[in-house]
Amino acid sequence: MISLFKPNPAKRLDKQYRALQKEAMELQRKGDIQGFALKSEEAEKVAKQIETLNREK
Repeated sequence: MISLFKPNPAKRLDKQYRALQKEAMELQRKGDIQGFALKSEEAEKVAKQIETLNREK
């Protein structure tokens, strides 16, 4: 089967990871260190999911 039209879950997660990193950066700039830590933790969870998907390939 051609995977031309299948969605790539790693690509979607990468987009989510980048968005979370950007939000974390903005929180840090505003001085919300606790919010920054929470967003960074979320981003790390997504990064681990990306690693898992890449290992399965």
